[in-house]
Amino acid sequence: MNDRYNFKDIESKWQKVWEENKTFKVTEDPDKEKYYVLEMFPYPSGKLHMGHVRNYSIGDVIARFRTMNGYNVLHPMGYDAFGLPAENAAIQHKVEPAEWTWGNIAEMNRQLRQLGLSYDWDREVATAHPSYYKWMQWIFIQFFKAGLAYKKESQVNWCPSCQTVLANEQVVDGCCERCGTLVGKKNLSQWYFKITDYAERLLSNLDRLEGWPNKVKIMQRNWIGKSYGAEATFDIQDYDEKLTVFTTRIDTIYGTTFMVLAPEYPSVPDMVKGTEYEAETLAYIERCARMSEIDRTSTTNEKTGVFIGKYAVNPFTGKTMPIFISDYVLMGYGTGAVMGVPAHDQRDFEFARKYNLEIVPVIDPEDPEIDLNNLQEAFAAEGKVINSGEFNGMDNKEAIDKIAEVAEERGIGRKTINYRLRDWLISRQRYWGTPIPMIYCDSCGWVPEKEENLPVMLPTDVEFTGKGESPIVTSKTFVDTVCPVCGKPAKREVDTMDTFLDSSWYELRYCDARNDEEVFSKDKVDYWMNVDQYIGGVEHAIMHLMYARFFQMALYDLGLVKDEEPFENLLTQGMVIKGYEDSNGQYIKAKMSKSLGNVVGPAEIIEKYGADTARLFILFAAPPERELDWSDEGVEGSFRFLNRIWRLAYEFLEKYENIPGSYEIRNDADKKLAYTLNYTIKKVTEDIRDRFNFNTAISAVMELINEMYRYKEGEVNDALYSTCVRTILVLLAPFVPHITEELWQELGYEGYVYDQKWPTWNEEELKKDEIEIVVQINGKNKEKINIPGESTREDMLKIAEENEIIKGLTEGKNVVKVIAVPGRLINIVVKG
Repeated sequence: MNDRYNFKDIESKWQKVWEENKTFKVTEDPDKEKYYVLEMFPYPSGKLHMGHVRNYSIGDVIARFRTMNGYNVLHPMGYDAFGLPAENAAIQHKVEPAEWTWGNIAEMNRQLRQLGLSYDWDREVATAHPSYYKWMQWIFIQFFKAGLAYKKESQVNWCPSCQTVLANEQVVDGCCERCGTLVGKKNLSQWYFKITDYAERLLSNLDRLEGWPNKVKIMQRNWIGKSYGAEATFDIQDYDEKLTVFTTRIDTIYGTTFMVLAPEYPSVPDMVKGTEYEAETLAYIERCARMSEIDRTSTTNEKTGVFIGKYAVNPFTGKTMPIFISDYVLMGYGTGAVMGVPAHDQRDFEFARKYNLEIVPVIDPEDPEIDLNNLQEAFAAEGKVINSGEFNGMDNKEAIDKIAEVAEERGIGRKTINYRLRDWLISRQRYWGTPIPMIYCDSCGWVPEKEENLPVMLPTDVEFTGKGESPIVTSKTFVDTVCPVCGKPAKREVDTMDTFLDSSWYELRYCDARNDEEVFSKDKVDYWMNVDQYIGGVEHAIMHLMYARFFQMALYDLGLVKDEEPFENLLTQGMVIKGYEDSNGQYIKAKMSKSLGNVVGPAEIIEKYGADTARLFILFAAPPERELDWSDEGVEGSFRFLNRIWRLAYEFLEKYENIPGSYEIRNDADKKLAYTLNYTIKKVTEDIRDRFNFNTAISAVMELINEMYRYKEGEVNDALYSTCVRTILVLLAPFVPHITEELWQELGYEGYVYDQKWPTWNEEELKKDEIEIVVQINGKNKEKINIPGESTREDMLKIAEENEIIKGLTEGKNVVKVIAVPGRLINIVVKG
């Protein structure tokens, strides 16, 4: 055995062994309990960053630990390979998207293998490969047949920079989440998924997900946005249509003095057609179409609107009220029509003031500071109902139910539930995505491609212009086809699917990744699913995780899977941050970013220190759910620790007899080391299994090594010492697999450390003859005393009371309360 830790030779050696032996390949085994651990797969940008290393190292520890505990572990990897960067590369560098993508995948695959991750590479998938998107298209067709996919023309979010449509979830503070450009609106005919059909299930099922972080569930609840309220119907004077409004405060309906419609409200052009209001109304609609959603909904911008010459009739008072269109009402939420209650909504109040509209308070808060006859601003509507006919005098909360009941009895409204969630817009005017397998025929309408003709392949004869329409339009071979129903000339859909579709079911494809005959074998999926532990960033809380849950529920309803939820447990790891100096010389900590110049790449760490050092640091530096503050010193410290382990093994081989099997405790030093050994096994096991506290697990092993160095200064029990060395290698194997495999072989142990059974602890050896506890007076440490290890609470108190120092501190004082934590401390609360 070499006395120097040569990580480069060791790591390349074991990576080759694992690859040649297919060490991590798994198949279904009904006699073993399965465990499916999955990290969110990466977009193949070409280079791993430290966030990737953290995510995948966490998953690898869990996978290796579960394998060593006897589970049949599925741990796959792939690539979310469609997306805009490949298309931009085609435009900017004249590189084919496929060439750019496959080259990046090859490079990332090499980097992933360098980290020693225990993936079953035979299950590798890439969403841009026809063998994957064939089945993505098949799922789309099943959704279409089930009524979950439909096409409609509507206003959509349009990013002028990316030249594509964005789903609501991809608009952050009014801007494109990819490039930060202000998002506008555009009328397009688009494909949608009816995710709203699943709103209630998506919401109620969150209660089942006990292994998910509360913050993620809260984010999903807020996005689904369930509201209890009522619909009220308003007639339009001299017009054959009614307006339906959803409100959570129908108790204020008597205070409605005007109506406001979204500029996009479908009937508005017809309402003003041929009237004196037409030109101004249409000009306002066009102006609003150029505004971003963030500008339209801003609370600081001046409220604008246009009267359209029509009046609505209040269904309770019979009064007529002017109808306006205004930019602050959005068609995408509710019905696109709102009732203006200026006394109790500040936005409505400002609008009413500007256009000299009536303000009628209908709730009396009985607050002397509010003058109901001369309101200067709207006020929260809580109190007694006034100016509301038969409902006067009621508490407004009681009135909400009563007015809704009366509305239902009179046929002018009903209680209902509204959701903020909108149907998922899945069309994209891009090339590098899954082609939507739909065909338009003048006789048959929209029909799906025949399933035996899948996949509908992406054409290669396209031009990348960067213009708004899909590059697929430029293909001379793709668009023209024949109708699969009647055989007449027809045209293919030229839009591609939102890439979030591809990542909404990949966990299922991993279960049967090489199946050419069906999307996946139900038997295999039923064996492996659902995912026992899913790992990824919290930034995916809404979009990816919501969409994947929707897919799973829809596939469940189609009878293709047995579980309604795809991910049993979810771990959201924190970001990797690193300090840098800004232009003013200030030291700032931020997420690693090329633009900030604070990036440390995995490649340079692996080259200088090795993959095991990179893994060890990233796992030791912070608990996984917290931000990890990068430290060059921490990396060097991790490297020194691995060298210390190497020296420990080298010295052991040189000086001590390797005695496998059991040991006998011969003296107090043996007893102390045996206690530390068993404590470490217990600590590491529980930290990985129950808490994912990898940092404290590693720390416990470090303490065991420290104790071993202290122990070998005296008489050494070779059998006990051998057990400690062997156990350390097994406990560290999930964290640093290369060095532990090498040392396992060098020390002459049989097989591979990866295949070893996880050690168990001996409860008897965790019992101490004597332990030290702290005694506090009013929460402050005053004394340390030794007590028998098996002392009860009463034994502890008796020993403390007999202590001379404690007697002196409590003498003549009133003991109010005594708090005893067995095995740790006593706190005596005194007065006087």
